[in-house]
This record gives sequence, structure tokens and C-alpha cells, in this order.
Amino acid sequence: MKSMQEMLLRQDPFEEIVMGNTALVRAMVEADTRVVTSYPGSPTPEIATAIDTIPIDRRPFYFEFSTNEKVAMEVAYGAGVNGHLSTVFFKSVGLNVAADTFVQLSLMNIIGGMVVVLGDDPGANSSQNEQDNRHLARMSYTPVFEPADPAEVYAFYKAAAALSRQLHMPVILRLTTHVCHAKQKVAFDRWRAQPSDDTPRFDTDNGPYIPIADLVLPMKARALANLNTVRDYAENADINRFLGNGNARRGVITMGLPFLSLMEVLEEAQDKPDILKLGVVYPLAHRMVANFLRSHEEVKVLEELDNLLEMEVKSIALDLGLKTKVIGKLDDSDWVGEYTPDKVYAVLHKNWPDLLPPRPDPPPVVEVPPRPAQMCPGCGHRSAFHAIRQALGDKDISVADIGCHTLGFLPPYEVGQLLMCMGASTGIGSGLSLFNTERKVVVFMGDSTFFHAGLPGLINALFNNHNVTMIVMENGTTAMTGHQDHPASGRNFNDVTQRIPIRSVLEGLGVASIFEVDTYQQAKMVELVKTAMAAEGFSVVIARHPCMLKFVREARRKDGYALHRVDIDQDICERIHACVERFGCPTFTRGQDGSVTINPDLCIGDGSCIQTCPKRAITKPKPVRKRP
Repeated sequence: MKSMQEMLLRQDPFEEIVMGNTALVRAMVEADTRVVTSYPGSPTPEIATAIDTIPIDRRPFYFEFSTNEKVAMEVAYGAGVNGHLSTVFFKSVGLNVAADTFVQLSLMNIIGGMVVVLGDDPGANSSQNEQDNRHLARMSYTPVFEPADPAEVYAFYKAAAALSRQLHMPVILRLTTHVCHAKQKVAFDRWRAQPSDDTPRFDTDNGPYIPIADLVLPMKARALANLNTVRDYAENADINRFLGNGNARRGVITMGLPFLSLMEVLEEAQDKPDILKLGVVYPLAHRMVANFLRSHEEVKVLEELDNLLEMEVKSIALDLGLKTKVIGKLDDSDWVGEYTPDKVYAVLHKNWPDLLPPRPDPPPVVEVPPRPAQMCPGCGHRSAFHAIRQALGDKDISVADIGCHTLGFLPPYEVGQLLMCMGASTGIGSGLSLFNTERKVVVFMGDSTFFHAGLPGLINALFNNHNVTMIVMENGTTAMTGHQDHPASGRNFNDVTQRIPIRSVLEGLGVASIFEVDTYQQAKMVELVKTAMAAEGFSVVIARHPCMLKFVREARRKDGYALHRVDIDQDICERIHACVERFGCPTFTRGQDGSVTINPDLCIGDGSCIQTCPKRAITKPKPVRKRP
């Protein structure tokens, strides 16, 4: 990682091929950002990965993973009103967690400036929805910059930071999955490390900072005035671009990834439309848009997800009495999914069938077996679900939560019948338990989620004496997003820290029925889950096993590490297929003749599967290769 560290701190101008998330970190450095906070969530974790390559003693800003997005937002805000340029980043639905604080930010005089980096997720690649956070930006009067590629991520962050410092207001940098992960050669500016002026500057004279009663209306007026200033900025800055093709008939207004896809698709077009490419998508540069509308007979608004831009463009046309035909989304398919080149081709072909040549029929679809998402070989959650499935009755209700363990709802376990968002399982389970005398309710919670959003629902279940069993899936890390630490890990992003044991938290809250078990002890886990479900009121089972992906990665770095693997004794195996059909480790391969073998590329030799075979045909792990 030394080369990335050197690149991020390099002083002379240079060019480098980087992904969008990495370009963002270099922009933070050049903009003299002083405080950065986050909660991990795709598509943004690689931002922290890049930051982590810079040793603390050389890192030009403070960084932390906070316990959740709301706290991360508040830490960054506190730094901003103290005079330090701050940044917070997280995934799309993280803004829901932070919204209570976020919607007030534009009312405040943030003297140091604050950039909110959002990783929106068209296509729901790693999220439970396709949330379009431009809605929340409008509701909160917060400007939105939307880059299309890593070079613009770098340039737009610096522009957003400068504008935020100038106006003392929050600015959103809205990234999407493709923009975060795309790679491009980016030209970076010169940077010289300067002694940082970290003088605390919080002063109530810069306020008010208390949005109550008669103070709120003037604060809102200030936010609206700032928006108008940003609108003027958008009218004149080159962050919005006109790409002329001499086409008075047709034009396209677009931004972000749809712009890149449009440019690729138009390589096939003979009569290319003019393009207005927006960098500031809110507030909209009305004069620029109006002039574009006046100079074209038809204008297509090309945007992913919801039709916010379309409605505003149509409003401008209506207010000005323009005869330009504004074409937005034509059917439901236009509202769903990422605007990749194939999607943009289909959208444009519906609007202007003569613009693009017809594409040849695609080759016949080759049917392939479905490949469902899988927990990793050796995952402690697999052993847990294998045991929990045996403890649950046919009528019992199980409520999932967010994490690797969400995959428990898939066959063969089929545990977790409802899912909403991080920390929701206990509240949902509490509601399901009401008037429910015959069906037990079991809820799941990951250890990172426990601290992120799990405590309010847990406390509510205790306070109101709900008859619910919680199973805390403790693997010692925030595994799903890249093995970030959490309060029970014993360290934070920067150093060793005080560990906050989950059991101690539960005992401190007054939970009377607490059980602990290593998930590899499947028989014991079956009995403990049954005992917990039989207890009156709120009970907890801490199902503990380290994340084996992380464990094996760390073990491989140590001298003397030996790769182990189990095997199938074909003389004993009776092809009952419990290992495949009920335990479900992807290591097992069932042949067409019904035989079961071990995939040597997947097996880590943890041995958790041995106890699942009723004939004991799975051998004990044996070393197969030793690291030199």
C-alpha cells in the first residue's frame, strides 16, 4: 500500500489511473480537509481503504468510523461549526439514519464548511432499495454536485468544499456505484503540506445554532438565500457544460453516469443531439436550462431513478410558455435500474427511433444454473442457522436484520422471514409478538448493527416486556462491508481502544436471560436457543464465532501457516446429502451420480461440517499445503 500512500501525498502534479473513491481522498487532501467521518457501506468503503494506507502520523486529517451515520454526521457538523472543513461519507440508505440531523444542517452557519458524500445505488447492487437522495437534498435545501467519472469526483469535491467554505453551508457530493468504482486517468494538482491552523473557532455569535421558535424562520430564509447564490454559481461555473453538435432540433439534458452512457451510445448516431451536461443538479441553473430549451424543438431529460430533473425542466418550460417538447420517462422501466449504455440505448430508441441504428438481435440466451449469494466457507453464521433451524418450530416467526446473516433467509436455512433496515428486527419482532400466544418470535442482530441501531429496539423490548428472543450474530467485525472494527472489537480505525462487550451492555440494561455459545457447537446451540425461546419476556443468545474470511486472511500472513481441508470418505458416505441440502456449504459438490466431493479451492478446513453428517463420512481437517 506504500505506492498508494505516496500517490495520495505526492507534492508535484501527476497523473494516475485511480478509482473514483481513491480520487476523492486525494481531493480531500488537496482541499485541506481536517475532519472526515463515516459509517461503512457500499459503494463507499474503499474511501476508507485509501485513507488507511496513510499512516496516522502522516495523515493530513482526522478520520473515524462512527457508530452509525447519524453520529458520523454530527461529529462532522461539530467540527465544521468549530471552523474545520469536514466531510462525512456513507451509502445511500445511511442518509435515512442521519436524516434527523441532516435536514437541519442548511439552517446552520457552518463556518468551516462541510461536504456530505453520498454513495447512491441505482440498480440496488448492495442496498435494499434504489433510493434517490436528491429528494432529501431538496427537502433540506442542500446543493447537490453530481460527478460522472473519477476525474470529476476529484474536481467536484474541491469545488464543493470551496463553495461550502464560502457560504458556510453543507454541500452534497452525490456519487453512484459506477462512479465510485470506475477507474480513469486523473490529473492531480500540486499539493504542499502546510501547518494546519486547528484553532477552535466555535462562537455563538456565528449562530444562532438553536433551531426553535422564532429563530427558525430567519435561519430558513438564510438557507434559501444560500440556494439562490448557488444557483447563480451554477449558471456561470464550468461545472455545467454545453456540448454542441449543431442540432437545433434535438437536445439532451443529463448528468452523472447517464451522460457517459449517452456519449457511448451516440457513437452510433448520425445526427447527434446537443447535450447540456449538468454538474450541479440542485439547485438547477434556470437561465441555462431555459436557453437550452429555447434553442431546441425537442429536449430529452435523461436521468436515473426518479424524475426530479424532468419535473423541474417541465416547470421552467411551462412558466416561460416555451413550445419545446420536453420528453421525460415514458414507462415504468425508465424508473428502474442503472443507466448503463444498453439501458440508455433502449430509452433513447423509445423516444427517437430514427436517432440510432437498430442493433442486431442478441445471441440466444444460454441457460445457466442460478448462482445464489452464499456465505463464505466456514462462516459461523452457517453453523448457527443449521442449528437454529432445528430449534424453530414450523409456526415460529423469525425476523432478519442487515448483515451477512441476512442470507439466512435463502435455502436451505430459510430463517428470517422479514427484513427492513439496520436495527429494525427487534421492533418488528416486538410488534409480531403482541397477541401471539402460540408462535415464538426470534429476531436476529449482527454485532456491528447492535451498536449502530440495535439498542433502541432492544431497550424498548425490555421496557415494554415484549416476549422476544434476540440472537446476536457476533463475529467480531463489520464483515459485510470489509471488516471494519466496531465498539466490541477492541480497536477503532486508528488505535487499540476500550472494548465494549455485548454481554456487559446487555447486563447493564437489565437483560436477565443471556446465553452464549460458539456457533460451531451446534448441538449446544440448538438447546440454548430452545431454552431462550421458552423464557418469559426478552431473552438473548449471543451466537459467537470469528469471521472466518478475516480469520484465514490474517492466519495466512503468519509464518508456518498450513492450509487444511476436509474430505469425504466415499466408503462411508451413503449419499444422504445432509451436508449439501441442510448445511449448504459451497465447498460441497454433488456429482450427477449423487456422489459428494470437496472443492479444493473453497475448503478452508475449519471442520464445522463434520458434525452435520449423520454417517460421519466427513474426515477431520488435514494439512494439504504449508506456507514456506
